[in-house]
Amino acid sequence: MSATDQETVVVTAIAEISHIATLPEITLKIIELVEDPNSTARDLHKIIANDPALCSRILKVVNSAFYGLPRQIGSINRAIVLLGLNAVKNIAIAASLTKLFRGGELCARFSAKELWIHSIATAAAAKLVCDELKLNLSDEAFLAGLIHDIGIMVEVQSMRHELLQVFEEMTFDDNGAPTSDMREIEERVLGASHEAFGAGLCDAWKFPKSFTYVTRHHHAPLELPADSRTLTTIVYIADRISAVCGYGFRTDLMSLDFDPDVIAVLNLTTEQIGSIKERLPQSFDEIEATFG
Repeated sequence: MSATDQETVVVTAIAEISHIATLPEITLKIIELVEDPNSTARDLHKIIANDPALCSRILKVVNSAFYGLPRQIGSINRAIVLLGLNAVKNIAIAASLTKLFRGGELCARFSAKELWIHSIATAAAAKLVCDELKLNLSDEAFLAGLIHDIGIMVEVQSMRHELLQVFEEMTFDDNGAPTSDMREIEERVLGASHEAFGAGLCDAWKFPKSFTYVTRHHHAPLELPADSRTLTTIVYIADRISAVCGYGFRTDLMSLDFDPDVIAVLNLTTEQIGSIKERLPQSFDEIEATFG
């Protein structure tokens, strides 16, 4: 299938789900506002203050163990001042995403809940990678980890029967690890892989380009130009750490080995990966309690 045909499949699928499940209008407004360099904290506060439910969810996240702030934050204004517009935007998106991962069990090999568990664990691991390397990207990495497989939910909602066929065609070893390439089967049966659907959704939601890169290239970050790889590489590593530690869905990963060339992008050591694995269970529990 040509790139143009693939793009048509993706656009059609996303148009199909727009009336089923999408980000709330207020979240899309927040994204637009924060991407505007002329916006102020006051502008953001005005939008969020109109949605009491979103206000309370943001404050719940800000006051959770995930942030570990020394004192309770009682207002959105204070949260914006302490964390910045971008962090509050990412929290608002994350708080809005949970409803998209509802859909029950498609078959024995897939349930939306398992994908959500994997997504939370990947988000937690991505944040831990940033903390370990002292990269100032924790909030972005967290959200990138949370949405990296969002394309699968596009497939669930727009091409349910075809996705069922994908899982029926897949083969697994005695331990339940895939012995066939899910992405190749997706492209043949659906016309595009979950990476393409995820990237299309990020474009439709007007997310920053870095998130489109993550959804499109998290299996192969070296396909990106060297100056655009960092966030996608973080998610590539977090995706595998999450799978190695047994958190939810891993059917799209035939191998859990780390490509040394990808690891080299961040200069991450084996010891550091080991440390992240050790800290992941606590971080996962904190995030699940906050966003679950």
